[in-house]
Amino acid sequence: MRTDALHAVRLARMDLKLLGRNTTAMVNVVLLPFLFGLMFSQMGDQTFVLTGLPGLMVVFAVFVNLVNTFTARREELVLKRLRGGQGSSAAIFGGAALSAFAVYAGQVALLAVWIDRAGGGLPANVPMMLVAGVLGVGVFALLAAAFSGITPNAELAQVAVLPVLLVALIGAPLVVPLADLPFVARLVPTTPITEMMRMGYAGGPWADALPWIGVLLVWLGIAVLLVKWLFRWDPRHG
Repeated sequence: MRTDALHAVRLARMDLKLLGRNTTAMVNVVLLPFLFGLMFSQMGDQTFVLTGLPGLMVVFAVFVNLVNTFTARREELVLKRLRGGQGSSAAIFGGAALSAFAVYAGQVALLAVWIDRAGGGLPANVPMMLVAGVLGVGVFALLAAAFSGITPNAELAQVAVLPVLLVALIGAPLVVPLADLPFVARLVPTTPITEMMRMGYAGGPWADALPWIGVLLVWLGIAVLLVKWLFRWDPRHG
């Protein structure tokens, strides 16, 4: 257990270094969510939009980032070498999720500063936001692993993520309140994150967050099944 944890931390540090050296990935993963937030905040209540922005950020910081990472490493035989080394499969997935969580946490922290400067104040219930973040990263890291299995190569990874990105943009209550959206919007995996982050800022009670935690746990189970079904360690052309 300790060996796997140490291996996951080492892999996470490596991932963060590689991300920092990749200008294109930094723009897509880190800056694009803030640009969307700036654009959408002009369309409605700024505080409402910005407090829900972490629901969109998780798609970029975790899903878009890791689909590309898993696919590229699979095709370059990196995943196969890692699996044959000291770390277990759990350590490999854990390292990827940990690096993505670090990026996501940094984005949410910068967003909190932005909201505070805009007059929205600081979060009132940080633990609730942390729970939403951890569960959200877990769900989208596993979904990224599953989607990488049906992505032929890293060049097509940006195309593979578009359906999920569009659902996150259109189906989640980022600009429009959830009450004004169809019921199916409640089942979109970004919706629980968006709603819990808003409740965290407003200091909402945990009782209101429990149904959303339940939705995320269901998605976590679905994502695990998808990984077992779709994820590939070997190159698709091999």
